[in-house]
This record gives sequence, structure tokens and C-alpha cells, in this order.
Amino acid sequence: MTKPLPCYHVKSASGVRLYLESGQSLIDGMSSWWCAIHGYNHKELNDALVKQVNLMSHVMFGGITHDPAIQLCRHLIEMTNPKLECVFLCDSGSVSVEVALKQAIQYWDSKGQPEKKKFLSIKRGYHGDTFGAMFVSDPENSMHSIYSSYGPDNIFAEAPQIGFHDEWDEADIEDFKTKIEKHHKIIAAVILEPILQGAGGMRMYNPQYLKRVRELCDKYDVLLVLDEIATGFGRTGKLFAQEHANICPDIMCVGKAITGGYLTLAAVISTRNVANVISSGRTGCFMHGPTFMGNPAACAVSVKNLEILRTGTWKSQVLTIENILLKKFKPLMETGHRKIKEIRVLGAVGVIEMNNPIDVALYQKRFVELGVWVRPFGKLLYIMPPYIISEKDLNHLVDALISVATDDSLV
Repeated sequence: MTKPLPCYHVKSASGVRLYLESGQSLIDGMSSWWCAIHGYNHKELNDALVKQVNLMSHVMFGGITHDPAIQLCRHLIEMTNPKLECVFLCDSGSVSVEVALKQAIQYWDSKGQPEKKKFLSIKRGYHGDTFGAMFVSDPENSMHSIYSSYGPDNIFAEAPQIGFHDEWDEADIEDFKTKIEKHHKIIAAVILEPILQGAGGMRMYNPQYLKRVRELCDKYDVLLVLDEIATGFGRTGKLFAQEHANICPDIMCVGKAITGGYLTLAAVISTRNVANVISSGRTGCFMHGPTFMGNPAACAVSVKNLEILRTGTWKSQVLTIENILLKKFKPLMETGHRKIKEIRVLGAVGVIEMNNPIDVALYQKRFVELGVWVRPFGKLLYIMPPYIISEKDLNHLVDALISVATDDSLV
């Protein structure tokens, strides 16, 4: 590599702190890319993992099942919309998107409509790094634009512009409406991130947009896939972001926080109709079966993670984080700053969007000097801390974020 970014050597982690080889400790503002919602070295999660490893670390998930997988699927069905009844376990978030796309294509093939194989998504979206996921992510404004000529030619509507807290304007859905009206006969599914577009810009859009998408999918006989990989399990203040709009998808992807950040695992949860149509087709089953799907160790720690979530403590934790973010950001939101374009808050997500792209290495170095771990990108300084963060640590984290954002010596 000609210009590698600095890499900080972590030796251990506990609670909300990362301990570096240098001896320095950092308050983690990223939840390790949004998955470690209960922090690190959590005793109950540790115990669940060790107990399962001592019984069985892995077994193939073809013709065989096991208690952790059964318990996990039950939890997911009970925690999600009652219409979502069928679970398919996957290896990672990106793979869950691949599975969802394949399910949508196989659904229409089973119905004798194989021409419905394109996908409609919205710009500024991000759905993963594998090939299928890349080609339903923004083809122009993402890190995958270099690959755009190699994949399928999917359909993209303009990104929603009306913010989460702003007054709804029906004009915001017009481009999406035009695209689905024109192409619905070849569209297998719409796929988007509900309410919060994550890696595509940390954009928070109006719930009414999502309601209208659901209505248009129903009107034009198109499946709706919701990518809740980043938003699921409480991050936006609702257990799942779709609840802000009170809708249900046909297929939903979850990942990241599903194991509390311990092991890679994801799931695709679909309606009974989707599962029945797929299984009634020419193959008789869904055609996907990776080696490590349904890994017992990952499922066991996920079960314990979801049991912790189901106690409901996350609600007050996320609300506290949101209130502190709003309180700390309020003076800056009122006065503004020449370097800052916008400040956004939703649930346990705080975003400062700068006017210009930042020097990631320089900004990150300053964050480390201030004793926090923040991973900026593009024009964005943002935090998505573990839910267990104390008010003292969160105040320090937000102070560091504001300090760096308003430092005129940083460009």
C-alpha cells in the first residue's frame, strides 16, 4: 500500500473501552461498526459462548438442526412483525442481502414470472460488499462505483430528501413512484434501508416515505426487502426501524448486532407466502447452503444477546443516549459553524456532516489523542456507541466529537 491509514493495535476490550498495546484506553464510539451493542467482554455473552463451544462448536446445517438455532429462530419470529414467520440463517450481513435477493428472484421464478429479476433501490443506499449486494447499492456515490460496469443493470430512484423530523412532502416519493410504475413488470423486489441510510451517508429520512414505498409495492405486485442490518435491534429507538412507519416487509435482513458483536451471523426473515411460493417451485427448496450457516456457537451467543434485549433495558439506554446527544449538540445546532453542514440525531446515532471531505487519518489521530475511538468517513463524523455507555463516557465522547468538528486547524 502506498498511503496506508494508521492502524491502532488493540490488545483487549471491556465494557465500552478498547485497550491499546501502547497502554492507552479509548471510549468506543462505533460499537465495532455498530454491532457491539452491549459492549465488550460481557459476562453473560461470554458464558453462553463458552458453554456452547464445550458442547459443539460447529455442525453442518443440512439435514441437521440443533437447539441454539431453534431457539434463535423462535426469538426472531417472536420479536419481529407477526407476518414474518420463516427464518433463514446466514453467515454475515452481506450474505443475508444475497440470500434476500435470491429469494426474491426464486419467488417469481416459482410463480412462472422469471422476467421479474431486476431490483429497484434508492440512491445513497448501501447493502454490503459482496457482488449482489454491491449492485443494489448506490452505483455512483459509493465505494463500489469502480465495479459498476461488471454487474446487473438494476434500477435506482433518487434518495429521499425529507428528513426524519421534517414535514412530509409527497413530491419526495415521485421519482420512486415513476420508476416502479414504469418497470414493475421486470422488478422482483424493492430493497432499501428503512429510515436510516448507513454507510451511504448516515441519512435519516421521513417515515412517510417508507409507508408510501410499501403501498406502491403492494399496488404494483413487487416484493419489499428491508435491510435492517444496521438499524435492527434498537439502534434508531425502535426495535426495528420499520416500526417508525408501522409497516412490514416481505423479506427482512438482520445482522450486525444479532450476536452482540461476538461472532458473524445474520438472518433473513420472510413471510409464509414467500417461503411457500419458493418451496412450491421447480427446485422444491431455496437454493442456498453455505458451510457455516447456523453455526451453533454464533447461534448460542445470539440467543443470549436477544434474551438481554428482550428484557427491554435497551429502550431506556437508547433514549438516554438520544437525549444526551440532542442536549450536547443543541448549542452548535443553534449557532452553526462554518465547517458544518448539518447535525442529525436519531436514537443512539449522532452525526455531524461537514461541508467538505475530511482527512480521515488526521481526524482519527486527533480523536485518539482525546481518548475516543471514532471512525470518520467522507464528510461524516458520527457515533453509534454501545447502549451500555455511561452518561459520563458519552459526554466525553460527544465533547470530543464537537471539539474535532469545530477545530479550525483541521481541514
